[in-house]
Amino acid sequence: MGLILCVGFSLHTQAQSYTDFNPGQVWKDDKGVHINAHGGGIVNVKGIYYWFGEHKVAGELGNTAQVGVHCYSSKDLYNWKDEGIALSVIDDPNSDIAKGCILERPKVVYNKKTGKFVMWFHLELLGKGYAAARTGVATADKATGPYTFIKSYRPNPNKQPFYAEGTPDAEKVNCEQPKDKVDGFFCRDLPGGQMARDMTVFVDDDGKAYHVFSSEENFTLHLAELSPDYLSHTGKFIRIYVGQQTEAPALFKKDNVYYMVGSGCTGWAPNPARWFKAKSIWGPWTFMGNPCEGEGAGKTFGGQSTHVLPAPGKKGQFIFMADKWAPKDAIDGRYLWLPIQFEADKIKIKWMDKWNLSVFK
Repeated sequence: MGLILCVGFSLHTQAQSYTDFNPGQVWKDDKGVHINAHGGGIVNVKGIYYWFGEHKVAGELGNTAQVGVHCYSSKDLYNWKDEGIALSVIDDPNSDIAKGCILERPKVVYNKKTGKFVMWFHLELLGKGYAAARTGVATADKATGPYTFIKSYRPNPNKQPFYAEGTPDAEKVNCEQPKDKVDGFFCRDLPGGQMARDMTVFVDDDGKAYHVFSSEENFTLHLAELSPDYLSHTGKFIRIYVGQQTEAPALFKKDNVYYMVGSGCTGWAPNPARWFKAKSIWGPWTFMGNPCEGEGAGKTFGGQSTHVLPAPGKKGQFIFMADKWAPKDAIDGRYLWLPIQFEADKIKIKWMDKWNLSVFK
């Protein structure tokens, strides 16, 4: 009887039950539709995982926000339930999140103090191309939303970077005499706030949250402290890998060492991933090269980092999440999830056609 019911269910909905990750393949939700959560991140709430990402539509139009941020839930990371649109764009051309704006890389974190779910994202205003370079924030009382948009802006106006003790003056930005074009971008934007594009949010063990984003015309990463309610910036931030064009940051922590995976800056085309590590969130952050190994490693196996997820029930083990973009038909973007391997405090990411959580010992 169970078999008959199961067959009937699959015929009607085309849903399937997964027991493995299949990187780069179509990944269907509980309704039999390819998961639509691009550039996304995941938050774990009491054993349920919520995946948020950009909802794409077909064709090149899908590179703009026609719908909003999609949410899915899962108990096992393989099988995902469609929870609908968590944050909707607004059908008003004067809204910051107007339909047709560019809304990318949504990341949701839970604030234990306020009991709120907080979503940050990269926002470009309607009709302005990539000139706005803003960050946006929205909140909700439950993980699936609906999220209420609060504001968008450029972070940390009139604030200078924080420098670790002993940083040579030559490495500090001097807006009276910028030493190069990159410092020039920083100083240009000082009054109105720094550019904020590709981004992530990281919550540390002590509950403090940090916003990491591409800034200075995408030449430099900024890591900036968020306020206790996670809704604004405190003004404390550092510049990482100045002038080297890093985007797609994804942060995690293991054994009191901070790790970050990112990418170079080549538009929609894949490039070698890059990783960094630091003993303090405030640096110094050390560039460590490309974590990927094997065939396709030079182009991150066709993908670009978006999030690093702690493996369930496997302390100190992590899953690398990347997106394989399809700019000509955005809705066909695929997901590359791969296990991160550690050798002491060095990381490796190798391609696997199929794998499951049993790889984590």
